[in-house]
Amino acid sequence: MSEQTVAVSTAPAASAAKPAPRTARASGSLLPRLIAGIAILGTWEFVVRAFAPAYVAKPSTVLMAFPHVITDPAFLKATGITLAAVAEGLAVALVVGTVIGLLMGRSPMMERAIRHYVNGFYAIPMIVVLPLFSLWFGYSGATRIATIIFAAIFSIILNVSDGARSVPREYMEVARSFRSNRLSMLTGIVLPSSMPYLLAGIRLAAGRALIGAVVAEFFLSVGGVGYYILYNSRSYHHSEAFVGVLLLAGFGVGFELLVAWVTQRFMPWYRRGDRG
Repeated sequence: MSEQTVAVSTAPAASAAKPAPRTARASGSLLPRLIAGIAILGTWEFVVRAFAPAYVAKPSTVLMAFPHVITDPAFLKATGITLAAVAEGLAVALVVGTVIGLLMGRSPMMERAIRHYVNGFYAIPMIVVLPLFSLWFGYSGATRIATIIFAAIFSIILNVSDGARSVPREYMEVARSFRSNRLSMLTGIVLPSSMPYLLAGIRLAAGRALIGAVVAEFFLSVGGVGYYILYNSRSYHHSEAFVGVLLLAGFGVGFELLVAWVTQRFMPWYRRGDRG
């Protein structure tokens, strides 16, 4: 009797202690990352101070330049230009890429007709098409928009087409039994079922769009964060240029967190097992 009482009384304590290993794992994984980051920054600082010229960026000078750069009107204007171009190109790529992806995923004839072309264009480096775009659209912001669309659209097409093919056949059979037309099935069944794939495509497309915008600004010397980085690098203001690089990385990480939040907020059923 006493053994049963002890077993019953210790069961809640054991269940209450279950979350502790997860917290321990989180703190245990944070410490190595922190140590590795400090070691990298320390090595960078030492190597630059010991062997590089004074104008080369190092952690201490980047930290000192950070407040000046983020309050510089020229940098704020360049950031606004680049982000506006990325948003515009990404919106066009999202609409056109979703339509083409749905058609590819649900139409075998369309799949056979353009699948290899989409894969081929997706594999082409965006720096290769920049000279062609500059000839077609000139050395202007239009070429930057075209580069952003080219960089982003194929990720969306491929992911949406995979999502459209993965729709359970039972869903489509039920829709046909209620005499739904093809457009209603695409917008009411296929597209909602493909949303996780679409979000995955947007994640890839956003990063590629940002890279495309910066590369176009490098090549075309048009206003934006890319040109800001290029100008400061060539004028030996490496710390200011490196702040721009870090902020570009921050934009990418911020968009990734935004997409993850949207997924968890509006699609809690998606990858619930992975989060557990």
